[in-house]
Amino acid sequence: MLALDNLHPQVHPSRTRPAALDPAVELVVGDVADPAVWDTLLANVSPAVVVHLAAETGTGQSLTEGTRHAHVNVVGTTQMLDALVRHSRIPSRIVLTSSRAVYGEGAWEASDGSVSYPGQRSRAMLESGTWDFPGLRCLPFEATRTEPRPTSIYGATKLAQEMILKAWALSFGVEVGLVRLQNVYGPGQSLSNPYTGIVSLFARMAKAGRTIPLYEDGEIIRDFVFIEDAARAVIAVATESVPTSTAYDIGSGEATSIRELGDVIAGIYGAPKPVVNGAFRNGDVRAASCDIARTTRELGWSPQWPVQRGVRTLCEWIDTQELPPLCG
Repeated sequence: MLALDNLHPQVHPSRTRPAALDPAVELVVGDVADPAVWDTLLANVSPAVVVHLAAETGTGQSLTEGTRHAHVNVVGTTQMLDALVRHSRIPSRIVLTSSRAVYGEGAWEASDGSVSYPGQRSRAMLESGTWDFPGLRCLPFEATRTEPRPTSIYGATKLAQEMILKAWALSFGVEVGLVRLQNVYGPGQSLSNPYTGIVSLFARMAKAGRTIPLYEDGEIIRDFVFIEDAARAVIAVATESVPTSTAYDIGSGEATSIRELGDVIAGIYGAPKPVVNGAFRNGDVRAASCDIARTTRELGWSPQWPVQRGVRTLCEWIDTQELPPLCG
């Protein structure tokens, strides 16, 4: 097994081989957008299955560093595909870890049952404290029902990855497995990366005895999926004989508000109760959760880590780590 990673300093400050990486895995340090890296790698390797995890992932960061996100996510994907053809190394299957960000705000339902796609919340809405779309309730994402309508540059690049892979694969007879991950968290995640996610950020703040700040009104909805559940889903799509014509939504199946998350984490550390501060981030979606019924049925997979258990396990791991300074 071989892994290609650029060990980006935002995620790997020491730029050294991760200690948790299985010794059986050969690590090649390189940039997925560099054709020379692929030429060197594919001169001696003929992959049967490619699991494409490489991506720039900061939703907010992509608003100001869109070129970097597009270069890695889009050009990195096309460079990989071009190299596979150039070296006649066509795999049987490519699995892409995509994102719930491709949906944007997703579909919302009115009281009469009609469904619409209200799109991105405007700055005027956010500044007035109009957090929800009046008269509508959010629906969980489901790949066969919810239209992808990204509201961030990051989400747009992930959708581009999906479309590029599917178009290429049809021409070369390659199966494509798409997994649209919700908010993944758990032991081993970077604690120095400010774009890692709010679970580890909340945990670090509570551990330091600080009050967790809740954006908007504290009722932002997310689906927090534990890393082991996400990994098992990716492995299933990579190794099992499963339908690959549509994407799989990978989440816990629980819609959790950031208020609920904050309360759980504050309780673990005996920190002050989280406080709503009314702040907001442009481009943030109000609600993101998913319906995993089809995923569990077709993959034979189901999440094993409820949010409370997963969060406690993450906190136990954080307590064993040497933590970088907490900013803010």
